[in-house]
Amino acid sequence: MKIYLVGGAVRDKLLGIKPSEHDWVVVGASPEEMLRLGYRQVGKDFPVFLHPETKDEYALARTERKTAPGYTGFIVHATPDVSLEEDLKRRDLTINAIAEDENGKLIDPFHGQEDLQNGLLRHISPAFAEDPVRILRVARFAARFAKWGFHVAHGTNRLMRDMVEAGEVDALVPERVWAETEKALGEEHPERFFEVLRACGALARIYPEIDALFGVPQPQKHHAEIDTGVHIMMVLRQAARITTDTRVRFAALVHDLGKGTTPPSEWPSHIAHEDRGAQLVKQLAERLRIPNEYRDLGMLASRYHSHCHRAYELRAGTLLNTLEGLDAFRRPDRFEQFLLACEADARGRKGHEQDDYPQARLFQNALEACRKVDHQGLIEKGLSGEAFAIQLRQLRVKAIQQILPREDTPE
Repeated sequence: MKIYLVGGAVRDKLLGIKPSEHDWVVVGASPEEMLRLGYRQVGKDFPVFLHPETKDEYALARTERKTAPGYTGFIVHATPDVSLEEDLKRRDLTINAIAEDENGKLIDPFHGQEDLQNGLLRHISPAFAEDPVRILRVARFAARFAKWGFHVAHGTNRLMRDMVEAGEVDALVPERVWAETEKALGEEHPERFFEVLRACGALARIYPEIDALFGVPQPQKHHAEIDTGVHIMMVLRQAARITTDTRVRFAALVHDLGKGTTPPSEWPSHIAHEDRGAQLVKQLAERLRIPNEYRDLGMLASRYHSHCHRAYELRAGTLLNTLEGLDAFRRPDRFEQFLLACEADARGRKGHEQDDYPQARLFQNALEACRKVDHQGLIEKGLSGEAFAIQLRQLRVKAIQQILPREDTPE
């Protein structure tokens, strides 16, 4: 019985990153022996055990054989005669197939260290094609390691494209797609996740609403990058720079989905894309079972981002309508998330990456002015119901008028 540290922990140590978790592979042992040593079995499809003290995961060395489409169609073989190299060979990428023994010696049969040095995400064997989740994982690793210049090897991208054309990604369940996407949104360069998926054709199958944005032009006056898909990737990059909140990053990603449904005869204008986009966000969230907090913020960003950008052009009554539509009075935290998504949108344009975004401050000031309105005075006057609502609105509009940097006409 021999135990090796494997996978991400070894890879991250070689990259100078402190490993967040440690996975171990056990060669030459049986489930019965592991149980006798005090390990607790947790794996159902294959033998995985928790260490009695550290609670790290220890998996018996195993091989896998493909039996059906998708990522669940495997027969697992885990016996004491399975070698370390056989176990490493079934893994996805060379950089994840490096093991370390108890003396610190590295076992690297597939040249993962060389690929780490060259910044390559390379598959180990044709067996990579047996599990479509690996496409998502490669895209996520590209997002994680983008700062070191990592890219997908040409052969791996070609294999991923073959998998897409064979329909393998169609077998992915919504929960797994979203789980990998949410992790990718938390990386330093989340835009790389979607770029890699697009490069192999998977984006059109998994996120057709996002894929449809590429090749759709926008007015060059406001968008020097022109292409909507390019713009969205720039917006997501800006969102990652200004916040670690994955909900904001998601809202930045989906705020312009409506532009993908604009008739080509109307290009480069996109009239009413905001409401169309909100419905597309809703449909996307339902299909992939995305949490409501992501869905709701994404829909609000789609519906109201243009209002935010034009804050200085809006009359006080329209500003108030927008605050109410955003439910800013009851959900101030989500309102701040919305403003961050709008800021990312404004900065996600060629030549505007460092721009200030005073529109957010104007909306914040408008909300604060409304909060200072004396509600109690209206109650003391005996107002209630519709009469109270009318008077409150009038006072709020006047309060907003007073903070606007120009004269406004009462509504």
